[in-house]
Amino acid sequence: MTSSQPPRLSLFVEPAEWVEEVLAAAAVIDGFGVDVPVTLAWAAEVGRTLPRDASLTDRWQLLAGAAFLDVGAARILEPHLDALAILDEAGVEPDAAATWGVFAAEGAGTRLTAERDATGWTLRGTKPWCSLAGSLSHALVTAWVDDERRRLFAVPLRHDTVTAHAGPWHARGLSQVVSAPVDFSGTPAEPVGDDGWYLRRPGFAHGGVGVAAAWWGGAMGLLPALRAAASTERADQIAHQHLGDADAALWAARAVLAETADVFSAGPRADAGLLANRARTVTARAATTALETADLALGPLPLVADETHARRVADLHLYLRQHHGARDAARMGRDLTASEQPW
Repeated sequence: MTSSQPPRLSLFVEPAEWVEEVLAAAAVIDGFGVDVPVTLAWAAEVGRTLPRDASLTDRWQLLAGAAFLDVGAARILEPHLDALAILDEAGVEPDAAATWGVFAAEGAGTRLTAERDATGWTLRGTKPWCSLAGSLSHALVTAWVDDERRRLFAVPLRHDTVTAHAGPWHARGLSQVVSAPVDFSGTPAEPVGDDGWYLRRPGFAHGGVGVAAAWWGGAMGLLPALRAAASTERADQIAHQHLGDADAALWAARAVLAETADVFSAGPRADAGLLANRARTVTARAATTALETADLALGPLPLVADETHARRVADLHLYLRQHHGARDAARMGRDLTASEQPW
């Protein structure tokens, strides 16, 4: 637990009362973010009580606030809420007691296929990068239905045909959020949407920016230490510059996240993928700036003597690797060259 008080982060709009209540409850949970079963229980309760009409702004403020408290907690909460949003978009009512992951990554040398017979669909093969598969009850998983098409399926992870690997997972950041392969051996699966729906749906872009909101909240958690360092009697102009640099970068990301929430809330857009990639890129760069600035401003001491700070830095470094840097920028460039009205 990093604080006895919930964060007061906002995307230029005061968080809804339910957001503040959820974060206030989280702030007093022993082991929040570190104890996976405890944090998953909290995430499941958040999912059960989340207003169906919750705005994107408030959903992202919730993720940012959770990450401000503990980056690992946001990393646990985000896929659960994303899965619930996907199921809602598909018109599927989830089990209220379930805890969810979303496993959509592909990896060299592994392939998960979906087969259909008279009794229904089953999954066979291996899926890489399945976060917390050994702790969750269910997951939404993409699988190949033939050589060209993928489809999304809901699967029970506690079925005897599912084997969740314990590793390899030598991570120093997010060490509790094990992301390892899972083997499926004829696992019963329920299709969610038709072929290709997972990537086509409007909510795909929304979910991607939700992750960025968590990056932003995690990076905002570095500012109190920078402010404290700039407030000491020994602080010089460089200490003030470090604080100003990090604040400016994160303020710009805040503005981008807020505008993206407003634009997405106005309705579906053909350029939603481009807008999401822009928001993720701006936020990832801002969070990276804050991390680099904190390292320069604070030196090695908090990285070795302050468990909370060291864990935040390590967790955020790894979480940011969900952004693919130059490859994501190149994808934006391709989208821009293909667009008739890129700006």
